[in-house]
Amino acid sequence: MLDSLFRPKSVAVIGASTKELSIGNRVIRNLVDFGFKGPIFPINPKADEVRGIKAYKSILDAPDNIDVVHMVIPAKFVPMAVEDCGKKGVKNIIINSGGFSEIGPEGDEYEKAFLEKARQYNIRVLGPNCQGIINTDPDVRAYCNFTFTKPDTGHISIVALSGGVAEVIHQGFSAMGVGTRIYASNGNACDITIPEIIQYLGDDDGTRVIVTYVEGLRDPSTFMKVAREVASKKPILAMKAGRTMQGAKAAASHTGGLAKEDLATDLIFKKAGVLTFMDEGELIQAAAAFASQPIPKGNHVGIITNTGGPAVIATDILVGAGAEIPPLSQETETLLKDSLFPEASVNNPVDVLATGNAAHYRTCMDAMLSDDSFDALYINFVTPFFVDTDSIAKEIAAVNQQGRKPMVCNLMTDKKQWAETTKILMQAQVPTYALPGEAARAMTALVRYQDIRTRDIGEPMAFKDVDKNSVSEILTRGKNAELTFLPAEDVYAILRSYGIPSANWSMVKTAEQGVAAAENLGYPVVVKADAASIVHKSDMGGVAVNLKNAADVQKTIEEMQDRLKADDLRFLVQKYLPEGLEIILGAKAEPGLGHLIMFGMGGIYVEVLKDVVFNLTPVTSFEAQEMLDSIQLSPILKGVRGQKGIFRNGVTDIIQRLSQLVSDHPMIQELDLNPTLAFEDRVVVVDARISIQF
Repeated sequence: MLDSLFRPKSVAVIGASTKELSIGNRVIRNLVDFGFKGPIFPINPKADEVRGIKAYKSILDAPDNIDVVHMVIPAKFVPMAVEDCGKKGVKNIIINSGGFSEIGPEGDEYEKAFLEKARQYNIRVLGPNCQGIINTDPDVRAYCNFTFTKPDTGHISIVALSGGVAEVIHQGFSAMGVGTRIYASNGNACDITIPEIIQYLGDDDGTRVIVTYVEGLRDPSTFMKVAREVASKKPILAMKAGRTMQGAKAAASHTGGLAKEDLATDLIFKKAGVLTFMDEGELIQAAAAFASQPIPKGNHVGIITNTGGPAVIATDILVGAGAEIPPLSQETETLLKDSLFPEASVNNPVDVLATGNAAHYRTCMDAMLSDDSFDALYINFVTPFFVDTDSIAKEIAAVNQQGRKPMVCNLMTDKKQWAETTKILMQAQVPTYALPGEAARAMTALVRYQDIRTRDIGEPMAFKDVDKNSVSEILTRGKNAELTFLPAEDVYAILRSYGIPSANWSMVKTAEQGVAAAENLGYPVVVKADAASIVHKSDMGGVAVNLKNAADVQKTIEEMQDRLKADDLRFLVQKYLPEGLEIILGAKAEPGLGHLIMFGMGGIYVEVLKDVVFNLTPVTSFEAQEMLDSIQLSPILKGVRGQKGIFRNGVTDIIQRLSQLVSDHPMIQELDLNPTLAFEDRVVVVDARISIQF
């Protein structure tokens, strides 16, 4: 538990300073100005008092039972100071100072030294190189931080490594007039981690929504486990940096080359039920809605407006994000026609007109909230000078405080002239936004979370018809031979062991053996060169398709032997299967997480179109079907313009078998089934490649 950190009863500051423009002074000032409920102990060997508070020469001279100690001293003095804190029985240390692992080897040694001392004395450390924490709880009022935003009490908690971004987000809430609950920026995170803090916030009754910003996940499996547990109870909204960086180092396989560097983090968020955002403004606006609104039970949104255009903008955004704008029930329609101006538009959106008054708004809100057709309510509210807008705001505020269904409001006004109208809505915690798009995107975030929280992805299939031992033997043999890529014969044997269908094949060394194999398989056939030095066979002229007779096979193999000089050169002779839709399936190891599974349009176009999707193992049947529906060309899979659709269940079966294969055998580094041919009644792998770690 981190209670003594986030709810400290006393705070000391080692490095407290009498200099006004210093962190050691600012921390003391923030604690005082924010109304911290406990005693404050400045530690300064040269001063008798700091900001009017008695100072102590050493932490050893201060009173006992100190929950939190700030350290604002040079890095080289921190290990000794931590030891003194240990002797004093301090529970937590916030190290604001920099100069540790973030600067290189020398700083890293200081960090290791103080961390060893902290563990010896069971002290928890936030930081180093961090801002600290804030808790707005009226019973605590802990501003153990050197930043400047003085938040109102609220229900949004923020956790981030980067103090700069965390403070920008924090300031964004303050600018909206939205309060926050707990704020934590843990810098180098050498001890207390982001997942630990998220776990704590998940158990904090005062936190309704958690906002996090990450620049990478040090322990992705722990993050996913914790985030999944917490996100099932309350929303986690996340933003990740570094999205413009190129993908991982160029990989030999298509799967590796198509996986972007930040892809795993996105998939972790998705798997855990975390809502992700590309823009900090959109994240802030969404969190403001979660802070005060209930979660909708569905995606049906009712719209009330007193001007037409903004409602159209909102409708486009809502529908584009998956929400539905259903018609009014007959009962609601009849009621509103009897209650509104005759010129009002009684549909969904309901346009009460610019002359609509408080009674009109109230009637619409009550009727639509009582109408089972709607799960949430979106309000456009422009403030014309010829209407009593304060009374309208009071009705919106009153309905919002009932908490029956989530509401957001696009308040289009001059806040200086309509200050009272704005104040009424803000004091009632109505999420208000200046632009219709902002309000609509906040509403879609509520709908997205409801969808994530309620969907059942099922359990991963455990196939019983697999031969795990045979695959282990093949992989061990490859490891002992220090192979990076397995020979084709082993690759196809692995597929067969896990029930993944492939075109009939035979491995040969000579042209004569190739002809015999082709005769046995039946023409036409494909011939593929196979050697450790040949990775991309097509690029090296190592593939010949649609060979229709013995002479073609003989000539092809002899020409490849002359052109491709390799001591281990062999040839895969395979049944040629024309006319299937080319798809790609693959897997790529992801440290700490298992594997990424990929699906998309395949063949020679995969690197051009890049129409692929990924998921993390294990992959369930629901998730496999979702992958098929997620590519841009998904309609082709179902059949278009007279063409028949593919055998989707066959594809999802292979996806799940691949998931089990790589989960059973983590030695597999990358795996490509490209192309795989999908027909109306079957799916067949016609080229495959596996690389391993050793």
